[in-house]
Amino acid sequence: MIIAIDGTTASGKGTIATRLAGYFGLPHMDTGRLYRAVAVSALKHGVSLDAAGPLSDLARTLDLNDFIEHELRSAEAGRAASVVAAIPSVRQALFELQRAFATRAGGALLDGRDIGTVIAPDADVKLWVDADVRERGARRWKELVSQGATFTLDEVIQQLKTRDARDQGRSDAPAQMASDAILIDTTDLTIDAAVEKAVAAVEAALARGKTA
Repeated sequence: MIIAIDGTTASGKGTIATRLAGYFGLPHMDTGRLYRAVAVSALKHGVSLDAAGPLSDLARTLDLNDFIEHELRSAEAGRAASVVAAIPSVRQALFELQRAFATRAGGALLDGRDIGTVIAPDADVKLWVDADVRERGARRWKELVSQGATFTLDEVIQQLKTRDARDQGRSDAPAQMASDAILIDTTDLTIDAAVEKAVAAVEAALARGKTA
């Protein structure tokens, strides 16, 4: 069984993916970490974020063990990852890695922005996780403040709007809801309620005999 979870930043996508993977006993890949790692590596080595060739080289030799989580979760890493992810050659360099994970024996769960449309269009279950941008902004702002950042709420909301526009407007693999995906709107849901809704959606697909 392949489960594809896509959606916007700070919608709860990552937490839902992690919990669903545990619930269904599937290996999980957070594909956003790949792009964040490429971006962090570029920033560390002074590689321009529009240098397609060098960035693609970094993507092809990527080792996630070289990074620590707080580096990948920083606001700077997120903004840079969105820029890097718009470069077709970088996406191609990471495609096979993601596809191999998706098609491993026994199934897998992947979350990102183009899993259900590009990486695993044959996924058995596809979810799109989203929420109102102001609610997402409030969640992300609280996370950043807890890390010592000094952004205002309005600044974070604007950053998310810019990120959404870049992700959804890129020419290669734009972030978009697959036509057969199930929408999980977390605007007014606790994370536990959102996870329950996602589990129910997957179990409904299983009950219909859609997955094996």
